Amino acid sequence: MPTIPLSVLDLVPVTAGSTAAEAVRNTIDLARRAERAGYHRYWFAEHHLNPGVAGSSPVVAIALAAAATSRIRLGSAGVQLAHRTALSTVEEFGLLDAVHPGRLDLGLGRSGPQLVKDRAAQTAEPAAGHTTADGLLIPGGQKLDRGKLLASARFAAQTALLRQPGAQSPDYGDQVDDILALLNGTYRSADGVEVHAVPGEGADVQLWILGSSGGQSAKVAGANGLRFAANYHVSPASGLDAVAAYRDAFRPSVTLEKPYVAVSADVVVGADDTSARRLASGYPAWVRSVRRFEGAIPYPDPATAAGFSWTDEDRDLVSDRVDTQFVGSPATVAGRLRQLQASTGADELVVTTITHDHEDRVRSYELLAREWGLGG
Repeated sequence: MPTIPLSVLDLVPVTAGSTAAEAVRNTIDLARRAERAGYHRYWFAEHHLNPGVAGSSPVVAIALAAAATSRIRLGSAGVQLAHRTALSTVEEFGLLDAVHPGRLDLGLGRSGPQLVKDRAAQTAEPAAGHTTADGLLIPGGQKLDRGKLLASARFAAQTALLRQPGAQSPDYGDQVDDILALLNGTYRSADGVEVHAVPGEGADVQLWILGSSGGQSAKVAGANGLRFAANYHVSPASGLDAVAAYRDAFRPSVTLEKPYVAVSADVVVGADDTSARRLASGYPAWVRSVRRFEGAIPYPDPATAAGFSWTDEDRDLVSDRVDTQFVGSPATVAGRLRQLQASTGADELVVTTITHDHEDRVRSYELLAREWGLGG
């Protein structure tokens, strides 16, 4: 089987005992070294009010990484459109493209009320877990406690701070249509006014849609003939559904003749399986803080992680993410990534790695690149 590209997803993690400033400097260093190792893309997620995540602005992070690199593609994974406008998004990427043409991926995601509404509509109980014919684990899903999320003081504060008073999130599909029109120079207002985004119109960017299920994101990506990134690392129970829904909805476009899918995975690579498990030992507590709607905690070191107390409810809360994290030696992790590719038919894989020590994180990416044969 020919080797497919590997790319990086970075949350700009803040580790216990460090600062956000250190996290940003580490990200710039990792972007340089990922480029040297042969990774295809370097994407930045968008998260807010998380003590353990400094990636609040993909477009700023892209600008910083672009200034420190020369070849690797850089992008958002993704811009959260629930509190953004189509025009501001296109103009910002137009500015970046003016200085770094041909290197940008504009990944569009959904967030906040958009996602709560969709997940609340998924009333069926999560299906039981299973293993695909290729050996990939598809765990049972986690049903969102919509009431608990909406009652969360943190969720309310984040919504109030990110959105103007009284603002309502537009329909996601309409926003994508507007972004496409602004990029292509075909936008017309409801009154028929011709509008041109300068900078932005004609920018040489690849447009991506990110999705975690077979819902609107996958269908919008397919119907518009766009590239699609399926978030197996966020929602492993619905990753295959997301890919299938995208392919079912796909219609060729002027930029893409056939479906193109990237699939994400959480990965930690060590010299051997035992050392890798130690490096990944802070992950369950980090996921637990996210799933409790507390905001991601600073990523703990192995000794601290070993001292955390756990209930059965806690373990159930994070089991799907922990069981589908690919942890081990280079050969072990590469083998599991090949299972993921075989089960999803992915054209590309995107790996995200968090460890407490920055050099361990860099080493994880370098070991995987060598095993995968990236030739950096």
